[in-house]
Amino acid sequence: MKWPQMLTFFGIVFALYGLINYYIIRRGLSIVSPEHKTFFLVVSIFVVVSYIAGRFLERAFPSIISTVLIWIGSFWIAFMFYFFLSLVALDLLRLMNHFVPFFPEIISKNPEKTKRFTALVIILFVFITVAGGYINTKMIVVQHYRIPIKKSAGNLKSLNIAMASDIHLGTILDSSFLEKVVDKINALNPDIVLLPGDIIDEDIGPVLRDNMGHLLESFKSKYGVYAVTGNHEYIGGVDAACNYLTSHGIKMLRDSVIKIDNAFYLIGREDIAIRQFAHKQRKDLKELLNGVDHSFPLIMMDHEPFKLNEAFENGIDLQLSGHTHNGQLWPMNFLISKIYELGWGYMIKGNTHYYVSCGVGGWGPPIRTGSRPEIVNITLVFKGKQK
Repeated sequence: MKWPQMLTFFGIVFALYGLINYYIIRRGLSIVSPEHKTFFLVVSIFVVVSYIAGRFLERAFPSIISTVLIWIGSFWIAFMFYFFLSLVALDLLRLMNHFVPFFPEIISKNPEKTKRFTALVIILFVFITVAGGYINTKMIVVQHYRIPIKKSAGNLKSLNIAMASDIHLGTILDSSFLEKVVDKINALNPDIVLLPGDIIDEDIGPVLRDNMGHLLESFKSKYGVYAVTGNHEYIGGVDAACNYLTSHGIKMLRDSVIKIDNAFYLIGREDIAIRQFAHKQRKDLKELLNGVDHSFPLIMMDHEPFKLNEAFENGIDLQLSGHTHNGQLWPMNFLISKIYELGWGYMIKGNTHYYVSCGVGGWGPPIRTGSRPEIVNITLVFKGKQK
């Protein structure tokens, strides 16, 4: 990403972040007693800047201080999101009541008491939602699918795939989380493990410090572990991320194709972030498949589920993607469903099957309220005539 573009992007992000927090803090000050306003303001500013400060500090001088700041800031992002939604909903109700009064008399009779009671309700709602979302991130589910493929795969009758997208290894999702993911995947006794991008969150520093490589090496499968780049590999430095993953047993498919066991092809597309961060173009899918024997099953990983028709038009049998997190924080899942043709789950189009995972990890807050974190177990059953 060029400097002018980067400055513009982060300028917009920080401005929006600042305005939302200003709105929340200003509303909070209206219910805080005068003697506590300064304390409230100092604490508020601290939690607001903690995530940004922690990320900068992590890159320059990683320490327990940067870790604590990132944890505080990550949780605040979730609190901020739900405080903002709650306050906007409240203000909309107040606006409607201004034009068409419908609030009962008890609300308007004692405005100060009503204000404090409303604030208490909102705070309880937000705390319960965030706490529940944090607990939910610990409850990884395994989604099982059995998919028939109308092709033969040499002597292979079926293929047991374990897929985990959007692991986001870093300060928040550390080695203890990765160990849990590895154990759940190994328990499936997969033939192959597929990781469709965003394995590393942003900076690779926390992954190195926590020595997560030995856990990556502990995946067990017949054909090995394959992965593609996601946008977060590019955000944190794609070459460093890919070199680290490769050195610990993960086979990176970067706009490349491999034929496995003379039975099926595995295609890995470079993430579309290559254009933004590396000023390059990824290969066209038709070009990538040049020389591929389409009579064999074609399995493709593409991190971001855009232009799903490309897989259908080029005879892909199964496309695996992630990236969306299904919004991660409810009700963002409704927005995701409008942006993507398939924002989460399974779909079939002609002979092409698709699965877009909501991910096993997540970005930012260790909170998930729009869906359960998932590992996907797909058994492909080959029903073509044997060659």
